[in-house]
Amino acid sequence: MPRKTTSPYVVVRDSRIHSTGVFAKKFIPEGTRIIEYVGERITKAESDRRADIPLNRHKKDAAHGAVYIFQLNKRYDVDGAVSYNTARFLNHSCDPDCETDIIRGHIWIIALRDIEKGEELTYSYGYDFEDYQEHKCCCGSKRCVGYILAEEHWPKLKRALARKKKTRKKIVSKESRKEPIRHATHHD
Repeated sequence: MPRKTTSPYVVVRDSRIHSTGVFAKKFIPEGTRIIEYVGERITKAESDRRADIPLNRHKKDAAHGAVYIFQLNKRYDVDGAVSYNTARFLNHSCDPDCETDIIRGHIWIIALRDIEKGEELTYSYGYDFEDYQEHKCCCGSKRCVGYILAEEHWPKLKRALARKKKTRKKIVSKESRKEPIRHATHHD
């Protein structure tokens, strides 16, 4: 088994976002390669098969469902669900302080801005719009859109939520226009 990934910049501890998180152990300058996201290199077909397992478990029990599969290139992905991948604990945020970059076949977590000691390190998971409702976001940032979703899909999300709200208003409005049921009373 490979050695656990380490970095002089990080410490793993409890997170307010989701269970466990990765935090800055010291000041991290913008542009720093903080930690590598590692795991088992797998084919796209194997990636699809493995991703379905926790997602199906999540449907039965919301506490399960974490998928640590990261797209590497057109042929391969990296399954980071291994004990030696410290970077798997980085949480999603709608206002991240990190980003990911693939450099010569290695997935790196890189600081988007200067990060102060003690800040939780986050990046955007960049999920697609499909099934967005299954991926609620708890990042708590001022920019949070409520779902783990790539920023490019935010306008589409805003339209979908507005349509949903409008539909709910129509239903409530129709129900409030219905005549109240009057009960007949019998007087002797």
